[in-house]
Amino acid sequence: MKTIVMIQPVSAEKLFDLLKKEFPDYINSKLDSSLAIDFAHVYDVINVLFPEVIEGVALTVIITDNEITVSNNAVNVIYNTALLEEQLINFITDKCS
Repeated sequence: MKTIVMIQPVSAEKLFDLLKKEFPDYINSKLDSSLAIDFAHVYDVINVLFPEVIEGVALTVIITDNEITVSNNAVNVIYNTALLEEQLINFITDKCS
């Protein structure tokens, strides 16, 4: 789990829209890949799914007034989820702090 302190507060809705629009191109260019990425948003929680490589929710993003927390939910998988988590954290840090 990694916590990112926000300098400029961002709502869960705004971050969800930003992730849907920009994160797939960002991570695919960084990893030189073509990953399919799905997102689910309920209140202050955003789930990130990589359905082609990981079954179920891979990463969860929780947004509060002052910080964003990213947690890795994928356990016992072959794919390097730490790399996916790192890219998500870098993206959010660039866009929200």
